[in-house]
Amino acid sequence: MNPEQDLAFGTLTPEFMLDALDAAGLYGDGRMLQLNSYENRVLQLHLEDGRVAVAKFYRPERWSDAQILEEHAFARELAEAEVPVAAPWALNDARGLLALAGDPPTLAHIGSQRFAVTPRQGGRSPELEDPEVLTWIGRLLARLHEVGRRQPFQHRQLWASAEPGRVARDWLLAQDCVPLDIVSDWRAVVDACLQAIQAAFDGLPELQLLRLHGDCHPGNILWTPDHGPHFVDLDDAVMGPAVQDLWMLLPGDEAAARQQLACVLEGYETIAPFDRRELRLIEPLRTLRMIHHSAWLAKRWGDPAFPLAFPWFGSSNYWHDQVAKLREQLDLMQPRKDDLDVGAPSDNYEIDDSNFK
Repeated sequence: MNPEQDLAFGTLTPEFMLDALDAAGLYGDGRMLQLNSYENRVLQLHLEDGRVAVAKFYRPERWSDAQILEEHAFARELAEAEVPVAAPWALNDARGLLALAGDPPTLAHIGSQRFAVTPRQGGRSPELEDPEVLTWIGRLLARLHEVGRRQPFQHRQLWASAEPGRVARDWLLAQDCVPLDIVSDWRAVVDACLQAIQAAFDGLPELQLLRLHGDCHPGNILWTPDHGPHFVDLDDAVMGPAVQDLWMLLPGDEAAARQQLACVLEGYETIAPFDRRELRLIEPLRTLRMIHHSAWLAKRWGDPAFPLAFPWFGSSNYWHDQVAKLREQLDLMQPRKDDLDVGAPSDNYEIDDSNFK
C-alpha cells in the first residue's frame, strides 16, 4: 500500500493548537500533554485559572459540522441528566479569529481546523472481572440509553443494517486494497457475512433504535473509586440498537462473556428494560465492525501514525487472517434451532444469571 501522505493535520503543530485555544480565551500555564488518539488530535492543557482542559481537533472532512454538533448536544443533554460524561464547553471568540458553531457555541473553526474543548475527567480502566463493576456499568449504560431514547439523531450514522459493511467493502475493492491472491476469497466471505448480518436485523421486527455511545469499549470508560464509571469520547455516537453499547465490553471467551453479560444486564434492567432478542445481534455487530475496521485502517494509511501503530496491516497475511476470522464469524451467525422462537436470544448468549443476583 502506497497511499498519498495524509496532510489533514499538516498545520496542526503544538504552537497552532495553543494559539487556537488562546483565541478562545483559554490560556495555558505552560503544562500541556498530547493524549492518545488515532482519529483526532487531542491536547490536555492546564489553564491559568486552575482548570484542566482537553481540546479535540477533529480530523478534517470526517464529520460534518451538523454531525459534530449533534454529538455535542447529546453529550450536554447527558450531562444535564447527570449521566457522567465529558461534555463540551461553550466557547468564546476572544480575539476575533474563530468562527463558532452551535447553540451554545461548542465547535470552533480556525483556518482549516475545527476543535472543541471539554473538562478533563481522569480515571483508570474499569476492572471488568469484578461483577460489581460490571453491574454499575450496566446501570450507567441504561441511564445513557434512557436519554438516548428521547429523540433520534438526524445527521449521525445509522448502525441498524449491513449498510456500513457494504460501504466498507465497496471502498476497499474500489481502492484495490485487498491483494489479488486473496481478493476473491475475501469478497466471497464478506458478501456471505453481509447477507447474514442483514438477515439478523431483518429477523427482529420492531427493533428499537436509539442514540448510542457507539464505541463503548473498555478504553472509553474510566473508573474512579469514589464515583465509579464515566464515559469519554462520543466521537462515534450513532443510532442503533442498545446492544451495540454492550457487546464490546465482553471478552472473547464464550463462558466468561456469558457471565459478564449477565452482570451488565442485571444492572441495566434495574434502570430500563432490555429487549433480549438483541443478543442475537452481538455476532453480526462484531462482524460488521471487523469489516468496517479494515476500511478505516486503509483510509488512514497515509497518516504517518497508522503504519507505526499497525505495522501488520495490509500484508497478504493480514487479509488471509481476515478471511479465516470472517469465516468463523459466518458460522457463529448461522441460525440455530432455538432461534426459531423470536423471543429467545441466540444459543451463544443464552444466559443463566441466577448466580449474579
